[in-house]
Amino acid sequence: MGCCGKNRSAIRAVENYMVETQDQPRLTFTPRPGFQYFEYVGLTGVTAFGPVTGRRYRFANRGAILAVDDRDAPSMAGVPNLRRTRGPE
Repeated sequence: MGCCGKNRSAIRAVENYMVETQDQPRLTFTPRPGFQYFEYVGLTGVTAFGPVTGRRYRFANRGAILAVDDRDAPSMAGVPNLRRTRGPE
């Protein structure tokens, strides 16, 4: 019998963190404090593990952008085909 607990943490990692403001009715990107964003530019998917937090970061396809904990970011910078980005636009 499988456990869905691992899937929940992966889903949390890919949330876009969008907010709606009163003076601007459309959704806009708000940076998430304590996180840096990485985009996958390879041809297939890749899974990277954060050595400090133990989190699994799954970049399913080219163009996938994930919020990576600041503590894991230095090691993510060394993963081939991952690049820092400003976040989802």
